[in-house]
Amino acid sequence: LLLMAAAAAPVRAVVGDARQEAAVRALARRLLGPRAAAVSLSVEAALAAGGPDTYRLRSPPGAAVAVAVTGSSGVAAAAGLYRYLRDFCGCHISWSGAQLRLPEPLPRLRDEIRPPAAPPRYRYYQNACTQSYSYAWWDWARWEREIDWMALSGINLAPAFAGQEAAWQRVYRSLGLNQSEIDAYFTGPAFLAWNRMGNLCGWAGPLPPAWHLKQLYLQYRIVERMRSLGMITVLPAFAGHVPQGVLRVFPRVNATRLGGWSHFDCTYSCTYLLDPEDPMFQVIGTLFLKEVIKEFGTDHVYSADTFNEMTPLSSDPAYLSRVSNAVFRSMTGADPEALWLMQGWLFQHQPDFWQPAQVRALLHGVPLGRMIVLDLFAESKPVYQWTESFYGQPFIWCMLHNFGGNHGLFGTVEAINHGPFAARRFPNSTMVGTGLVPEGIEQNDMVYELMNELGWTQEPLDLPSWVTRYAERRYGAPNAAAASAWRLLLRSVYNCTGVCVNHNRSPLVRRPSLRMDTDLWYNASDVYEAWRLLLSAGAELGASPTFRYDLVDVTRQAAQQLVSEYYLSIHRAFQSHALPELLTAGGVLVYDLLPELDSLLSSHSLFLLGRWLESARAMATSDREAEQYELNARNQVTLWGPSGNILDYANKQLGGLVLDYYGVRWSLFVSALVESLNSGSPFHQDQFNQAVFQVERGFVYNKKRYPAVPAGDTLEISRKLFLKYYP
Repeated sequence: LLLMAAAAAPVRAVVGDARQEAAVRALARRLLGPRAAAVSLSVEAALAAGGPDTYRLRSPPGAAVAVAVTGSSGVAAAAGLYRYLRDFCGCHISWSGAQLRLPEPLPRLRDEIRPPAAPPRYRYYQNACTQSYSYAWWDWARWEREIDWMALSGINLAPAFAGQEAAWQRVYRSLGLNQSEIDAYFTGPAFLAWNRMGNLCGWAGPLPPAWHLKQLYLQYRIVERMRSLGMITVLPAFAGHVPQGVLRVFPRVNATRLGGWSHFDCTYSCTYLLDPEDPMFQVIGTLFLKEVIKEFGTDHVYSADTFNEMTPLSSDPAYLSRVSNAVFRSMTGADPEALWLMQGWLFQHQPDFWQPAQVRALLHGVPLGRMIVLDLFAESKPVYQWTESFYGQPFIWCMLHNFGGNHGLFGTVEAINHGPFAARRFPNSTMVGTGLVPEGIEQNDMVYELMNELGWTQEPLDLPSWVTRYAERRYGAPNAAAASAWRLLLRSVYNCTGVCVNHNRSPLVRRPSLRMDTDLWYNASDVYEAWRLLLSAGAELGASPTFRYDLVDVTRQAAQQLVSEYYLSIHRAFQSHALPELLTAGGVLVYDLLPELDSLLSSHSLFLLGRWLESARAMATSDREAEQYELNARNQVTLWGPSGNILDYANKQLGGLVLDYYGVRWSLFVSALVESLNSGSPFHQDQFNQAVFQVERGFVYNKKRYPAVPAGDTLEISRKLFLKYYP
């Protein structure tokens, strides 16, 4: 019982019913236009009776409105509205588009509808990395769409991290740091996620003054809108990392330099970590949080990650408890009601260090119930199972799903269909919610729609029938071929089992070598067949924007598989010294398949390199800023660091990138192999890596402007590829 009491410390939105009601009605008007008048929306906190969010749908007598939706919060009302649109009007809303062809008149409900009994309290969304991989260049219009989607999905707990560097800058100045010391610390905009977690400093920076102003303006609007819908905002707190300048101002401060992160040396890594016992830990932590609260208000939930992919200085449980206690005290020094939300990634990322005693010590440095842990990769590597449900601290069962914002069809549907329910049944479970925590978004819509739905249900869904309905809602019409395609994708690419890490390792998006990974977790022929089926549905569904998106995505997946097959042919030809075969396979890959794939991607706005680069430039207030932001955007999706430190981690398949980056690499590789056979000298990977690095770096700095508007007909290009390449 004690455990459940700890797990149930509820955080409530502080905005009144009337303001939430106005916000959800405005959302409905943005979504449905004049048709919103046929739906009545209201918010009554009392509906939840002190428990988790809930909603009620009914059709009142008389014909004025078709359906009345009442929610215990703005989010609950929005989720109820989406349930009505989805299950009774056959509509669909996703990152890649909306299908909102409403029936005329709107259907009436025979019975009152509520969600199944007591869903978990929280539905959480966002990963610390998403801020950089996906949101880095967003304006308010894009944020508004996202917050609408969050509300319709029932998300009621989410970070609001924009603008924090402006608050930090004020704190650092008040401590006596000068501007050059601050500039040397902040990274550029595309890498701020890792600056905030103490992994990086200075890389691709500094941040221009205009950046701070624009981000503050965005943050005001983000927190206002989220709170007006009844969402609980998570604000940033101090995790213990400080700029080197702090050591100059306070020479006697006890700070230790951490090691390099990932493949970075101390030029841009090795941050300083304050000792938890040092009085400055509390001074800086409380100063910062007071600044944040003064600027943005608070819902009393704060995020801090001290040891993200960083080994602590000592494995002594007493030390680890002191660190977490110091972080928590710096929060309560500014807000006595503080609740700490922590990513649980570190426990599964470095399991050799984080043994049970170490995990328990870190978690128990904070009073039970005053921390919520995100079990970040629960669909593949759940931590709650080997930590007795986080030793009594509440946790949220999260689906990570995506790394680096990579493209690639992928899912672990069986794991997410059963995992949350198993976690709730776990002995003495302290689970308080479900979460979506992808590193990058705008990919694999189906998996996120499924996970959002599971956040409201009491038991697993029948997936084949669910995905059949999904296809019909997504395209706005039933189609046997499209439904069959989706059932094939469900059982293949979307059903990875065991420990699945969705990091796209396809030879297409990796630096070429003679040791490339071509393994698949599914049957490649299922994707080729789904491609054929979707194309056959083109005549009926071709006008649907979501259908066109999916056709690009499935064709892209098939092309990615074909690249692997051509790579294997190139590899075999080289090993057996068969020059004609090498020239044929290499020629087809470099001069036809990759250019065709590039033209396919260029036919859809969501697959354009220009969209990413131009959105970066649009954040700028001068040519100089525009160039810096564009370099940030280019570097992140390619070299990820000055020298390819995390090369291709954030790979994307975008029109422009396939031709001018991946394609040029493959061309160089095939030429190097041909040259090796011609001259009889062995192929040296090290020499090739040096040569190809110049090509990769050249792409980052080439200043070529890429179109942000699509060109060409998706269906025609996909059909052309199909006729040439369908196996």
